[in-house]
Formats: sequence, structure tokens, C-alpha cells
Amino acid sequence: MDPFLERELEKLSHDNIAFRAKTGHLHQTWAKTFSSRPSLYIQPESQDEIRKIVTLARRCRRRITVVGSRHSPSDLTCTSSWMVNLDKFNKVISVDEARKVVIMQSGIRLWQLSAELKKVGLAMPNLGSIDDQSIAGAIATGTHGSTLRHGILSSDVLALRIMLSNGNTVLCSSEQNADLFAAALVSLGALGIITEVTFQAVSAFNIEWEQSIWPLSRILDSWSGEESLWGQAEFVRVWWCPYGKRGIVWKADRTDKPVGPGRRKKKSWYGGWVGYHTYQGLLWVAQWVPRLLPWIEWFVFGMEYGFGYGVCGDGVEEGREGLLMDCLYLQFVNEWAIPLEKGPEAISRLQSWLDGDQPTSRIPFSPRGIYVHSPIEVRVSDTTSTTSPLPHLDPSFPTGPTLYLNATLYRPYSRDPPCRTQYYRAFEHLMKDLGGRPHWAKNFSTVTREEIWDMYPNTMKGWLDLRNQVDPEGMFVGRWHRRLLVPPPSNGEASDEGRGARAKKGIKVSIGGRDGATEELASTTSEESFVMMQGAEAEGSVFLQGIVADEEKGTGGEEA
Repeated sequence: MDPFLERELEKLSHDNIAFRAKTGHLHQTWAKTFSSRPSLYIQPESQDEIRKIVTLARRCRRRITVVGSRHSPSDLTCTSSWMVNLDKFNKVISVDEARKVVIMQSGIRLWQLSAELKKVGLAMPNLGSIDDQSIAGAIATGTHGSTLRHGILSSDVLALRIMLSNGNTVLCSSEQNADLFAAALVSLGALGIITEVTFQAVSAFNIEWEQSIWPLSRILDSWSGEESLWGQAEFVRVWWCPYGKRGIVWKADRTDKPVGPGRRKKKSWYGGWVGYHTYQGLLWVAQWVPRLLPWIEWFVFGMEYGFGYGVCGDGVEEGREGLLMDCLYLQFVNEWAIPLEKGPEAISRLQSWLDGDQPTSRIPFSPRGIYVHSPIEVRVSDTTSTTSPLPHLDPSFPTGPTLYLNATLYRPYSRDPPCRTQYYRAFEHLMKDLGGRPHWAKNFSTVTREEIWDMYPNTMKGWLDLRNQVDPEGMFVGRWHRRLLVPPPSNGEASDEGRGARAKKGIKVSIGGRDGATEELASTTSEESFVMMQGAEAEGSVFLQGIVADEEKGTGGEEA
């Protein structure tokens, strides 16, 4: 352990507060797309332990990256400095059953939260495709489900408690520290450590779902109007199979019916051992023979859903389970938000490109020899359907419903698909051309800082100004933030060198690839200091005008 840190720990030895840190930890994203080795990996179990981490990081001039389930396939959580994992800070603090309001520690996973809520007859009103994320991680990156009756998951957050870089905790909501609240609803981990979440739950519910195979022409013809596909049920999503020019349309509504299989419910083919490994094996073979992918799509999704059109499955499940899906294999995920009305154009142009018709697609990248994985996930949300404050960095659109297109590429047996670079260049060009915004936690690769700022013309500067005021020394700013959000430091600001030894030992991030190659993301040291260091310790920093810390209000960090 760093001698300077040992000295600082000795100064705090009288407080009897644990510092649960270890060295030698290898951090990998769930999809094994990126990895890094933080100098310390810390798992606090209390608010006091989190405050001690922040205090020591400030004194030792170390950055902090908070990580949850590692489900983001990007390098957002990669660091060579201190990594804080909140898996052991995961308790439900209180439940107001009458108001259906729950307060929880921020490290709780969504599946744990759903299980705790079920005990008191409650549930989350909406879920994304998985429930492995921590509640703080889901909020921080703009996680969403697929429904026009809900916004992103942050829409159901009533209040947040955040520990800032000076060790003070701040309670924020639509009524208290409202600007900070709007910034923190999609914080990207750059404001501080979210320690508590106050969430609006609903009564537990079952859903009755039905899935059908539609030709793509019918999906596009039903896109809008009185009989709009997206308004036919509370929850609707589509898995688009471009080579078969068809899609699996899944619709679900709340119901009082008991849980049970429907008349057409059948066991998942690729959810079983044989189907699972057959599918992955075929994807692996297609690494060398990409022309097989159209046939693989036909075979696999025929076995799973049927080879003809019409209803192919139904059933009744608990909402907390029925809204989820099986992600199957390691994968790259490149998802963008565009206005819903631009969906038919986006799908038609991408379909043309995948068909080899580049002139019709108007995408300036050759599709020759490119074969991609299926399906392309199509989901929706509507921020305008909620009364919650709009997060500054919400990728969805504040003027109407939003469409999310998700170009997933599997990594069979941890091998990258050969089409990834060209496919994602083409896909991202199309999304930009349609005014799209990338999902913060996904694998977008061609976007610059200037383009990101242009995508958020009314809110990015305000978010960054507020971020700089609550964390003036950049304790929570990592390499990902500096690459995509934060302008480079001026000549008068401190460099990336930390105190103590200055051996150039950058954030060596391993990127998923067939050759196991690594990439130097930065020439920083493992003892990173702050980009925006002003020379003063954070105890002397100034709160954003109007922000009141819990300590100033006398709450002492207790429940709001």
C-alpha cells in the first residue's frame, strides 16, 4: 500500500471506522470488453466508511470511480486509481407502504430491490432488459425500459443523497437542491457518490404478455396513428431480424390473472443447454464464414419463435420477471436514442445498407462483406409522460416519445465479430444523421466531445458547471469523462501526475479482441491526482450557491 496512504490511515486510526481496501484487483466489464487494475479496490459497508474513503482520497489526491455490476460494456468504469464497489452497501432503509415510497442504500441490485419490495406487496413500475444493475448504476447511466407510459428509470426517483468530494452529504430532490437533483438523475458517476435513493414504487403486479412474428412491412405500417404499434399495450418491444425482414413483437399489460403459462407458451430453445451452445457455436463458426449469419438468423429464431407469422407465445408472469430478457452471451452493445417518428426512416435505411444497397441507405460506408448479428432491439420511452424533473443528460427527447435502436454484436467464446468496426461506423453515422444520442453506458465509438456537446446544447454546459462546483478538484472525473465530456485542463491547472512516485504507469485497459491486445488510454500514473486541482483541500471548497449539506441542516445523514 502507498506509504503516504498508510500515514494518512494512521492519523485516522482512532476513529474505529474500517477501510476495506485490497490491492491486485482485476476489474472486467461483464462482457469482458474492457478491463483495468485499480490501485485499490474498496467495498464499504456504511456511510461512515464511504466518508472515510472520500477523506483519504482527498488527502492523497486520488480519483474515485464507483462501480456496480460491471454491466456497462464501455470503459466508463475503468481506472488505475481507487475503485469503490457498493455491493455491500445494499440495504433497504425504510418503506412507507401507504405512500409506496422506499428509501434504500445505493448499492442494492435491482433484483434484490424487487425481492424486498415483493415482501410488502410492492414493485418497481418499470424495468429494463435486465435487473443485475445496482440502483445507483441504473440511475447514473439513464437506464430505460420499453413503454410509452414511462420515462427512464430515473423518472421514479424522488430524492437522492450524495456524498461530495469534501465529505459532506447533500440531500437533493425536486424541492431541495433541485439543480443538483436534475444533474444527478443521470450523473455518470461524476458528481459524487450516491449513497441513498428514495424511490416511488407501485403495487406489485402481474403482466399478461403475447409475442407475435410480424413482417417488417407491417411493423413500419403500424408505426404511428390511432392503431400505433407502440400504443397497443403498456409495454411493447420489437426484436428486428433484418435478414428475414421480420420482427418479434412483444406486448404486455398489467393483469389480475394469476401467474401461469399461456396456451402458446413453449420452452425457450436457446434458453436450454442444447440451443444455447448450438447458437453460440454457430456464431463462433461465422467469425470465419460471415455469410452464414443470414442462415443462422433464420434457423435460430425459427427454432425459438417459429418459422411462420402470427402469435408464437403468451403467458402471465410477475412484472418483476416478465419484463426481463436473457442477454445470452458476452456482447458489444451500441444503442442510440432518436425521435420516435424517425424510426421508419432509420430502420429502412439500415435495412437497405445491410441488403447491400448503399445508395438508398445514404450511409457513406461500404456494406460489402458485412454480415451482422440478430436481432436489433427496438424499444421506446416517453419522458413527456412523467411529471419528474428532466435530467440534464437524459438521452431521451423532451419533446415527445423516444425510440431506442440497439445494435448488439455477440462475442462468442470471447471473440470479437469481424464486422464490428465497419458496422458501428455505419450505424453511428445513421444515428447522428437522424439527430440521435448514444446511450451513455454502451459501446459508441465514433463520437467526439464536440459532438456530445452539440447533442445537449441546452443542458451540457449547465451540467458541467454544476459538476465543477460540487467537485472542483475532479475527484470523480475519470479518463472516460475527460475524453467525452470535460474540456482539457488549461495550462494553469495541474497535470495528471500524483503525489509520490511518478513512474508512468497509465491506465492500461485491455480491450476485448482476438489477439488480446491492450490499449494505453492515458499516460497517467496509478496514483492519479485531479485534473482540476486548485491547490486547496476540498474542505475549503465552496458549495454551489443554494446547496445545503445534511450537516448544515442538522440531519446528520439520517433518513429524510
